[in-house]
Amino acid sequence: MSTAREFNFDGLVGPSHNYAGLSFGNVASHNNINSVSNPKEAALQGLAKMRALASRGFAQALLPPQDRPNFRLLRSIGFSGSDADVIARAYKDAPVVLASAYSASPMWTANAATVSPSADTADGRTHFTVANLNNKLHRSYEHAQTARALRALFRDEKHFAVHDALPPTPAFGDEGAANHTRLCAAHGSPGVEMFVYGRVEFEPEARAPKRFPARQTLEACQAVARLHGLDAQRAAFIQQDPDTIDQGVFHNDVIAVGNGNVLFYHEQAFVNEASTIATLRQAMDGVRAELRPVRVAAKDVTVEDAVGSYLFNSQLLSRPDGKMSLVVPQECQENQAVARYLQGLVASGGPIDELISFDLRQSMRNGGGPACLRLRVVLTDAEAAAMHQGVIMTDALYTGLVDWVGRHYRDRLAPSDLADPALAVEVQTALDDLTTILGLPGLYDFQK
Repeated sequence: MSTAREFNFDGLVGPSHNYAGLSFGNVASHNNINSVSNPKEAALQGLAKMRALASRGFAQALLPPQDRPNFRLLRSIGFSGSDADVIARAYKDAPVVLASAYSASPMWTANAATVSPSADTADGRTHFTVANLNNKLHRSYEHAQTARALRALFRDEKHFAVHDALPPTPAFGDEGAANHTRLCAAHGSPGVEMFVYGRVEFEPEARAPKRFPARQTLEACQAVARLHGLDAQRAAFIQQDPDTIDQGVFHNDVIAVGNGNVLFYHEQAFVNEASTIATLRQAMDGVRAELRPVRVAAKDVTVEDAVGSYLFNSQLLSRPDGKMSLVVPQECQENQAVARYLQGLVASGGPIDELISFDLRQSMRNGGGPACLRLRVVLTDAEAAAMHQGVIMTDALYTGLVDWVGRHYRDRLAPSDLADPALAVEVQTALDDLTTILGLPGLYDFQK
């Protein structure tokens, strides 16, 4: 077993953060469609979370925003002329597509990729498979820039392997780490990788949701496990309950979260709860770890309350004292049933004994809580030293980024503002400045 730490790579919210309601199946996203957003506040809320966790000793880094609008998307469907012409014509003829091109959804880096640490992989490297996100137009173009960013941060092929996204077809629908959980005795020891899927492409009779789409397929999960060289005995493939997906649980991280040997989950998370727990127990026996399930009963917290508060879209973090802290959105304290449950949880004497609450309302209104905002990457000391250092959160970086946000971000963005060609210029100016701050020159195509 090697010494390793779990880094959380939070998405830095982009200057085009807006509420277009593009994510069918995400209740919060739909409920706030066409509301006025505040990109400056969104970015500062995310940065405050990063700084607070880093100051507590948790390993914290960030992933940069993507360039917006996505002119490649707009030009590929027939909008031509200057950039200003493209924006004007798209706003007139296809405003939803323009909103898709302006989406700031890469901020939710739980969907950026699936990550397997070196302790789990056949070649002893940390593997990343970039998610294709092909279920939604506004996210389906993200993978190219995500791969570019990950390769810029993890360029040392002695330690890291960054795989391209799976084929962009429904059979391999992949939403990244939002449907992946790693369970282990310690971050540096071999673990069990739990892949959660919503449907099976090549078994038409298999259970599937009827109201909302299942974004992750079994076939995608199996492909990622193969690419990462995982031991078959330590990879578990678990089906999410289709009825729960139809209640707005579009990713597994909306209904369950795991860390170390703890799985914190709702009783309606999986197709067969008893079988799921038995499968995970057996797999964890192989890594000499005992699973500690923390089950939330429906009588205590309904699925509706879980979705409305994002109780499970939380970060479960290990502390040096062996206990765990649960990072929750402020909405959990405002939901009576959830607040009551959490009060009992931390007083129960179990592994989770501390709550850390953050105001992330700008992200929450768009359908993403604390867990959506971060990609978990377990790194040994040597791997951490080999990655790009400019994205690791420090007091100096925090101060610089707060100043950067203040100089470049709007504090109000309405749907009609997407027609303003100046917004595109503002975004590129901001990102060009950001690459200097982070030490990542040439990260974006427009810089060539």
